[in-house]
Amino acid sequence: QLQLVESGGGLVQPGGSLRLSCVASGFTLDYYAIGWFRQAPGKEREFVSAISRSGGKTYYADSVKGRFTISRDNAKNTVYLQMNSLKPEDTANYYCAAESSILWVPDRGSSYDYWGQGTQVTVSS
Repeated sequence: QLQLVESGGGLVQPGGSLRLSCVASGFTLDYYAIGWFRQAPGKEREFVSAISRSGGKTYYADSVKGRFTISRDNAKNTVYLQMNSLKPEDTANYYCAAESSILWVPDRGSSYDYWGQGTQVTVSS
């Protein structure tokens, strides 16, 4: 069974940091581009970041550029999202998603075939 599991969320004060992990089971991530999306209550899902299969290309939403860093360790079948300088507006449920197609569009949710269940990030004092 193909599965993505996110972890690393939690409660953090403004200005703090968290590192999210996305672990794949049932398949190897080597052949998949990975994206991170988030959804806050009452808001639409939005793109956060994405990374190509090799890790050679990364993409970021303007709202997180310079604060978040995406990386991958294919040997561990894991993709990470390092989040620094967190703001209250970063509060959301964060999801990772995987896609193997060469027609992958990094910031388009419909491009992704597999999704995790999400991990909650709350930024509050």
